[in-house]
Amino acid sequence: MAPKPLTFQGIFSALLAFSFSLLLFCHPIIGGHDYHDALLKSILFFEGQRSGRLPPDQRVKWRRDSALHDGSAAGVDLTGGYYDAGDNVKFGFPMAFTTTLLAWSIIDFGRNMGPELKNTVKAVKWSTDYLLKATEKPGVVYVQVGDAYSDHSCWERPEDMDTLRTVYKIDNAHPGSDVAGETAAALAAASIVFRKRDPAYSRLLLNRAIRVFNFADKHRGAYSSSLHSAVCPFYCDVNGYQDELLWGAAWLHKASRKRVYREYIVKNEVVLRAGDTINEFGWDNKHAGINVLISKEVLMGKADYFESFKQNADGFICSLLPGISHPQVQYSPGGLMFKAGGSNMQHVTSLSFLLLSYSNYLSHANKVVPCGETSASPALLKHLAKRQVDYILGDNPLGMSYMVGYGARFPRRIHHRGSSLPSVAAHPARIGCKAGTRYYLSPNPNPNLLVGAVVGGPNVSDAFPDSRPYFQESEPTTYINAPLVGLLAFFSAHP
Repeated sequence: MAPKPLTFQGIFSALLAFSFSLLLFCHPIIGGHDYHDALLKSILFFEGQRSGRLPPDQRVKWRRDSALHDGSAAGVDLTGGYYDAGDNVKFGFPMAFTTTLLAWSIIDFGRNMGPELKNTVKAVKWSTDYLLKATEKPGVVYVQVGDAYSDHSCWERPEDMDTLRTVYKIDNAHPGSDVAGETAAALAAASIVFRKRDPAYSRLLLNRAIRVFNFADKHRGAYSSSLHSAVCPFYCDVNGYQDELLWGAAWLHKASRKRVYREYIVKNEVVLRAGDTINEFGWDNKHAGINVLISKEVLMGKADYFESFKQNADGFICSLLPGISHPQVQYSPGGLMFKAGGSNMQHVTSLSFLLLSYSNYLSHANKVVPCGETSASPALLKHLAKRQVDYILGDNPLGMSYMVGYGARFPRRIHHRGSSLPSVAAHPARIGCKAGTRYYLSPNPNPNLLVGAVVGGPNVSDAFPDSRPYFQESEPTTYINAPLVGLLAFFSAHP
C-alpha cells in the first residue's frame, strides 16, 4: 500500500510532539518524587507566613505572635492574615488572590489531599477570617496594613516590628474595584469550601462576597489610582480592574448559582475585555483564570452561552504549548516556563494549575484543544503541568529543589526576614531595624527553615543565585504556593 502523503497538519503535529519531547526528556528525571511530602510542606509554609496571635496547634515553632495591634490606627481590628512574602506588610490584593487559589485547589483537588485537606482548609480560614474583618464596614475595604517603604527600609523579624503600621482603605470616594473584586472572588470561592464543613460560616462568606462585589461594581476604579503612593510599585494594578469584576462575578456565579451573575458575565464579556491577554494569570491579571473557570460549564454541556470563554481558554492553552508558544511565554533550556519580570515561579505554578484544571475538565467531556492544524489532548496538558512541578522539585539542570526543605539540595539563603534572622527562642532580645542588616548581607544559610517555601526561581538560562539580595529569584510568596498546593495534591494521587 502506498504511504499517505505528508500533510502540513502531519508535519506540524510531528514538530510539536518532537519539541515537547525534547523539553520533557532533555533533562532526564532523576527519580520519582514524593509529591505527598511536597504537598505537606507546601501547606506548612503558610503557617510560617501567619500574622497575629498564633494558635496552640501552630507547627512552625520558630515563629511567635506578631502585629497584635494592626488596625488600631484606624480604630478597627485587622490582626491576622498573612505576610505576602519575605517582608512584614499585609497586602490585601495578593492575599485575596492567594485565598481564591487555595480555595480552588480544594474545590478541584481536595479529594486528592488525604490528611493534608484539613490543613489546607485551615490555611484558607486563616485568610478568610482576616478578609471578613477587612470588609466588615459596608462601603469600605481595608486593603493594606503597613507602610511598605518603612517596612522595606528595615530587616526585622515580624515579632520585633516597629515600622509604621499604616492602614489603607478603599471606599465610595476612593474606589478599588480590582482589590474588592478579588476579595469578593476569595470569599465566594471559600464559601464553596465551607458549604458542607460549616454551613453558617459559608453563608457569611457568600453574603459578604455579594456585598463586596456590589461595592466593587458600583464604585468603579483602580486602587492603584486611589492609593498610588502606598501600593505602587509593590502591588500596583497594571492590568486594570475590569478582569477582577468578571473574576468576582464568575466565582459568585459558581458559589451562588444565581442567574444575575450569569447575566452579568454575558452582558459584560466584551465591555470588561474577557478576551484580552488570555495567556496571563496571577494576582494582577485574571484573564486566563476567568476563561478556564467559566469553560468548565461549557464542557459539561450546561452553558452554551459561555462558548466564547471556552474559545479564549483554548487559545490560552495553545499559547503555552512548547513549539507554538506565545512570544510572552518562553521555555528555559531545562524546560521551565518563563515570563519576563520578577518572581517567575508565580507564573509557573499559576499557569500550570490552569493547565491541570483544564485537562481535567476536558477529560470529563472527552474533548481536546484545537490548536490550529493540530490539537492538544488532556494527557499532554497534564504532562506539561507535571514537568513544571518536577522542575520545581529538582528535575532541572542544577539538580536543585526550589522548595525549601524538600530534597537534598534547596535554597538556603532565601529573601525572608523571619527565616534569615535568629528566632525569638534563640535570640530573645530585640533586633532593631538596622541591626538586622548584617544578617541580610551574611553569606551564611538562614538559621530558620521556612519549610515548603517556593522561591522566585532561576532565570531564563536556569541559573539561580542562592543569595538574599537577589530577591526576584530568592523570595518566596504565598501566591507561588497557593496553586502549587492543588498541583501537588493531584500528582500525589496520580504520580
